[in-house]
Amino acid sequence: MKIALLPGDGIGKEIVPEAVKILKALSSAGLAFDMEEAPIAGAGVDAADDPLPPETLALCRRSDAILFGAAGAPQYEALPRTKRPGLGLLRLRKELALFANYRPAKLLPELRNATTLKPEVVDGLDLLILRELNGDIYFGEPRGRVEQEGAEREAINTMRYKESEIARIAHVAFRVARGRSRKLCSVDKANVLETMVLWRQVVTEIGKQYPDVALTHMYVDAAAMALVRAPKDFDVILTGNMFGDILSDEAAMLTGSIGMLPSASLGEGKKGLYEPIHGSAPDIAGRNIANPLATILSAAMMLRYSFDLPDAADQIEQAVRRVLAAGLRTADIAEPGTTVVGTREMGDAVAAAL
Repeated sequence: MKIALLPGDGIGKEIVPEAVKILKALSSAGLAFDMEEAPIAGAGVDAADDPLPPETLALCRRSDAILFGAAGAPQYEALPRTKRPGLGLLRLRKELALFANYRPAKLLPELRNATTLKPEVVDGLDLLILRELNGDIYFGEPRGRVEQEGAEREAINTMRYKESEIARIAHVAFRVARGRSRKLCSVDKANVLETMVLWRQVVTEIGKQYPDVALTHMYVDAAAMALVRAPKDFDVILTGNMFGDILSDEAAMLTGSIGMLPSASLGEGKKGLYEPIHGSAPDIAGRNIANPLATILSAAMMLRYSFDLPDAADQIEQAVRRVLAAGLRTADIAEPGTTVVGTREMGDAVAAAL
């Protein structure tokens, strides 16, 4: 089982090694992983003047799965767009046709007091945001700056979707919903955007092929409000690239910290890219205080989706819960009466529990 390790920038260099520590701990169960590291994002610019160096892309193509850390740091902000760290990840998703982004938001009982919402609102929360990943305003053309002498500055981004792009993510969403509670909420902005009118039409048409799944539609602004008012009303949320980016970060706070949420990006096959949904957090990078649990849980998703090892994935998730039940916390999820530990110490504790 070959895994490409792409720590990237900022705290990515600290959290990915902790997930590697967990994978190595599984070797006693007879699981063997061939792990190879490569630069991406800002680290790719430093190494090869490219946020996605050709050698990194080649490694990802010949790997069965990819474990990614984070992208971005202040020193890269003045670079031209083609050199921006985040573009490396966007290009990688596009090159490998990883169009379906699974972002679960599940409140662990051990963290019920870490969220800012009332416990009764979030107790038992277990929802999945399925975000389309290869289209929308992040990739639409035309785009760019429009500057003419004597005129004010202008910039253009284009929200754009093809019917086929919407249909393929909709099929994934309905199949996922079938394996859960058979409820699917499609989130759009069809009252304002023509792109989203097409989104709603296509999702509705695809829904007729899945009569056993209850399909509802909601505008994104209403969904954002409902997500904090009554999050347990949702089970699977299907949405576009930009709305999914925003809503999944909002959902992260329902679970206590963005440092707790893993994600998986998949295409038509088993190859996937696994990453925490948080960013590079340059303000805390190098201080051994970042929460590695989202990355460790992303590794569990990798075992489940790319390697068909649900038992091993369950064991990692149970180890995380045992550590939390023992009262260990990183700073972002600390509560009165708990013991605050660093990034490496949290990884050690999960490995020991495993």
